[in-house]
Amino acid sequence: MSATELNAMGTESITLPVVGMTCASCQHHVEEALRSTAGVDEARVDLMAHRAHVVFHPDRTQPQALVDAIRGAGYDAVLPRAGAPAEEEKAAGNGSFLKTWVAIGAGVLAMLLGMKMDAGPVTRWLLLAMTAAIAPWAGARIYVSAWRGLRHGTTNMNTLVALGTGVAFLYSAYATIVSGFSPSEAPMVYYDAVLLILGFLLLGKALEERAKHRALAALDALSRMKPATARRIVDGAQAVVPLEEIRPGDRVLVLPGERFPVDATVASGRTTVDESMLTGEATPLERSVGGRVLAGSLNYDGAVECLAEGLGEETVLARITRMVEQAQGSRAPMERLADRTSAVFVPVVLALAVITFAVWVLATHSVAQALASTVAVLVIACPCAMGLAVPAALTVAVGRGAQLGVLFKGGEAMERLAGVDAIALDKTGTLTVGRPVLEAVHSLGAIDEKTLLRLAASAEERSNHPLAAAIVDQAHALELAWQPAEEVQIIPGRGVMARARLDDSSPDRECMLGNAALFAEMFVPLPSDAPVAETGVTRLWMAVDGAAAGYFDAKDALRANAAASVAELRSLGLRVLMLTGDAEPAAKAIAAQAGIEEVEAGLDPAGKLARIRTLQQSGLRVAMAGDGINDAGALAAADAGLAMGAGADLAQEAGDVLLLRNDPGAIASALGLARQTMRVMRQNLAWAAAYNVIGIPIAAGAFYPVFHLLLSPWAAAAAMAFSSVSVLANSLRLRNWTTK
Repeated sequence: MSATELNAMGTESITLPVVGMTCASCQHHVEEALRSTAGVDEARVDLMAHRAHVVFHPDRTQPQALVDAIRGAGYDAVLPRAGAPAEEEKAAGNGSFLKTWVAIGAGVLAMLLGMKMDAGPVTRWLLLAMTAAIAPWAGARIYVSAWRGLRHGTTNMNTLVALGTGVAFLYSAYATIVSGFSPSEAPMVYYDAVLLILGFLLLGKALEERAKHRALAALDALSRMKPATARRIVDGAQAVVPLEEIRPGDRVLVLPGERFPVDATVASGRTTVDESMLTGEATPLERSVGGRVLAGSLNYDGAVECLAEGLGEETVLARITRMVEQAQGSRAPMERLADRTSAVFVPVVLALAVITFAVWVLATHSVAQALASTVAVLVIACPCAMGLAVPAALTVAVGRGAQLGVLFKGGEAMERLAGVDAIALDKTGTLTVGRPVLEAVHSLGAIDEKTLLRLAASAEERSNHPLAAAIVDQAHALELAWQPAEEVQIIPGRGVMARARLDDSSPDRECMLGNAALFAEMFVPLPSDAPVAETGVTRLWMAVDGAAAGYFDAKDALRANAAASVAELRSLGLRVLMLTGDAEPAAKAIAAQAGIEEVEAGLDPAGKLARIRTLQQSGLRVAMAGDGINDAGALAAADAGLAMGAGADLAQEAGDVLLLRNDPGAIASALGLARQTMRVMRQNLAWAAAYNVIGIPIAAGAFYPVFHLLLSPWAAAAAMAFSSVSVLANSLRLRNWTTK
């Protein structure tokens, strides 16, 4: 982000790159520093991406004050600059690997020299000079970070490493000086340990950074999908211009093999497009005149001219990228354990190190052995693995979800979805295609069928309900004409009321279209002799000037994989229900085809909401999947709401998970990925906890009296690096997750 973004309530948000964070303790310190800054409403720090997202009041504080707060906590930050992070990270990565191999090579050399020559005085002075030159150079960031923390009264992983290597070096330097005066009483030296600790730590951090970049690959791929230029057509002439110069309504040419630069409507031509990176839909989609295309999607085989609509941050691609970025930077409730642990972890380890030193000195009278065990405790106790356990898995899972067309709105949403016991499915647009076809128009006698259809099309033209679309489509197919309706009132879950007219010379007619429940509420009687709707047919009644005038029968088709998706949800142990505002005959017919036994039909928005709450009161954790305005309340009230991507904006806002594919299979994908992510998070936390619970006692020498097992400082450093890399490697397994 190159600038602040204006939010509601007079606040702005900014994302700042943060330098110097290495563990959960660092994350905690930076968050606390930002939250204590005047004018800050919210601060969230992402350890994986090394950034801080801050919401603040611009009249009370400025971005530079936020940077100063981070620096005041002992870390560094800069105001964001477009394009800078990638180059800086690349350069830092190259330098890190150079320092890594120099430190490890020097450490191995120090070990071999010490073993072969029995560490004589000349060798010790040589090792002292080599370590004094290499350690400050290789570990500069570690020592600077530890010093900054000490100045500001905070501790982190670098505190432990700097203290351990510093004590080992100072003791070894003392031993070298002593051996120069009294060679026969030369104490042990730990130059090899100092260099190998730094080397293994840097190697672990380099591998960790590489794994982090792989974890963030999905977001990087999304950001690279938008072209930098577009072919603008003006008066028939083509010109390649920067994307920023395109305006709504501009005519844009897209050739085969190019990506669409903006959200647009096809004005001329025909082609097929690949939207898989945006929606997870692998099948190429046909687009012709009037069809909508999305920025970032790939144009396969036709040259098309399009009218630009969504630009810049308003494109679907930009919104998806924003949602993925925010979700990856969010905090899962499971992460609170790591936060609470990290706040006290380093001080506890320092206390354990002091105890270890004292016990070894008292038990063996060997300062050298006491020092070695103390350094091992300081080094092996790095809390990196604990800090990465949850955010690493969350970051990879959110990216994988985006590739599958599943957008999680954060870690909390994912955790809630993973724990549901039951799922309620809407019918129209979720289980069915959502584009019902009008099968018949029936007049009750006073008005002929074509006139009914014209009035109905006028009233329904501004509604986004699938049944309204069926009426308007049929009227267009018959080439009927009408005047725009006035005073249109949409009643969610019931129908629509409007004042419609056929043409300028005809009078206004008060029209009402809806289900039987709406007619009952408005005290408009329905004919008792009307035939019962056929199985699978949805009936829409119409009244004109307060009297029932006719009805429309429409039929929707079950989505091709709906039955398989319901079966998959059952295999995951879920209780599956259908909640719909449709009439019972149509609802039961679709439910039977989909394999759903529990059906509740004729529900308005309040009815769906009440049913969700009843299920929750019975002890169930309930998910709701839907796409309409009448589903918004139920989506918001459910423990986890899944909104279909092509549905109403209100439903998308209410949902915790946005499904970009209009495919019930995406529901099972979202649930399966959420559950697998929770398993990986628990595995990571268990490993990180077990590593410290077992590793610290071994490093301290607790098992030495029984097993004669001791851990050298450099081996402790290798184990510490392995712990962080193993947590990241376990999280990266989610990159290849697929439904069974």
